[in-house]
Amino acid sequence: MSNPNNRHVVKRDDGWAVVAPDAKRASVVTDTQKDAITRAKTIVGNAGGGEVSVHGKDGKIRAADTVKPGNDPRNIKG
Repeated sequence: MSNPNNRHVVKRDDGWAVVAPDAKRASVVTDTQKDAITRAKTIVGNAGGGEVSVHGKDGKIRAADTVKPGNDPRNIKG
């Protein structure tokens, strides 16, 4: 089961959208990818942390960032 606080930043015809997995509507649509990433990180942070996945214009994930206090799957301790 995925974290409901996760968000994806994706390109749309009307700008860059911040969407939750399986959501029918975007949380927000901005003019720039940079603004969408900032808004996504704020949304995820306010919800308790999680992952922000950034998609390129081609739709492929090009970056991912864990927003604290989320659990970073790339951070291996131990």
